[in-house]
Amino acid sequence: MEVKIFDDYDALSQRTAEEVIKLVKEKPDAVVCLASGNTPLGTCEWIAKKVKAEKIDISKCNFIGLDEWVGVPKENTGSCSYFFHHNLFEPLNISAEKIFLFDALSNDLNGECKKMDNIIKEKGGIDLIIVGIGMNGHIGFNEPGVDFSLLSHVISLHETTITVGQKYFAGAIKLSKGITLGLGHLMNAQKAILIANGKAKAEVISKTVNEPVNNNFPAGIMQKHPDGFVFVDKDAASIL
Repeated sequence: MEVKIFDDYDALSQRTAEEVIKLVKEKPDAVVCLASGNTPLGTCEWIAKKVKAEKIDISKCNFIGLDEWVGVPKENTGSCSYFFHHNLFEPLNISAEKIFLFDALSNDLNGECKKMDNIIKEKGGIDLIIVGIGMNGHIGFNEPGVDFSLLSHVISLHETTITVGQKYFAGAIKLSKGITLGLGHLMNAQKAILIANGKAKAEVISKTVNEPVNNNFPAGIMQKHPDGFVFVDKDAASIL
């Protein structure tokens, strides 16, 4: 694992976007997995800007969504699906056949997990996975105590995740479970990048980088990835 520190959030976002652009240029049918949320927003915006400015053909690239709130409709502005469509897929006119997201309203969530695992396998695995980090060290919805070997799965959300997650929604909403790619997918990806910004993330980044790997703090698994990177701005790196 390698840590890269950037001057500010915009520089961090631009560099992360460049990783996606570089991959697509080298492998047009690449499989890219992205997280939603405040930190990846700048990355998505920069991907869209660069693809348009450089007239890059991104039509063959496959996009995998990292996770979704169980029971939240995709039309809800706080859903991960809405985030991706609004900030990346619609601006770039990505074909629906190249978009693979969890259906959080499915009556068969375990079937959704198996379907996603099969899609990733059929596509030859994830080439690049870009994730954020929660205040309790979660990646995706892989909460503290999670089995590191899991692939896609449904999980009960910790109170911290439920509380912090409210900020994405227009009003108070009941959240209890998430459906997510597992850390087995993260470790199987050819390249993994964890991104974080702001002083609020300084402590969790310090734990990610410096503390012994333990599933009570899932993000520490980044230390074990053979081609893993932690991209942070100066604020998030302030106590490293």
